Amino acid sequence: MKKIVFLAIVAFTFNCNAQLDKLIDDWHLAATEANYEAYFGPMDETFVFLGTAPGERWEKEAFSAFSKPYFDKGQAWDFKASNRIWMFSKNKKTAWFDEDLDTWMEGCRGSGVVMKKKGEWKIVYYNLTVLIENEKIKEFIDLRKK
Repeated sequence: MKKIVFLAIVAFTFNCNAQLDKLIDDWHLAATEANYEAYFGPMDETFVFLGTAPGERWEKEAFSAFSKPYFDKGQAWDFKASNRIWMFSKNKKTAWFDEDLDTWMEGCRGSGVVMKKKGEWKIVYYNLTVLIENEKIKEFIDLRKK
C-alpha cells in the first residue's frame, strides 16, 4: 500500500511539474512572439508583476496597459528559462517556482506563484530580478547613487 501511495505522489508531481513547466514556458514564449492574448490570458485577475526597476510593482491591468504598445509593435521581451524548481502547497492547489533566465539584461532570476482556480492553473505573481555578484554590490550601489 505504501508503494502505491508513493508511486501516486511521484506520478502526480511529475505530471503536475510538466503541466506547469508548459504553462510558464508558453507564457515566456508568448512574450517572445509578442502574443498579447497568450501572455495575459494565463494571468489571474489578481496577478502582480515585480520588475527590476525600483517602484516597479504592476497589477495586471496596469501591467497590461504598459505592455500593450510593445506587444502591438511585435517587440515584447525574450526570456529563456532554465533550472526551474517547483514547490507545492499541501493541498496541491498552489505552487511556486524559481528559475534562471537568459535575457537582454544577461543573467536574471524569476520567481512566481500559480494557483489552481476552477480546475485551471493561473499565474498570480511573478518577480523578475537582475543577478549581481556579491563582490560587485558596492560598485552597483555607487552606480545607483549617480
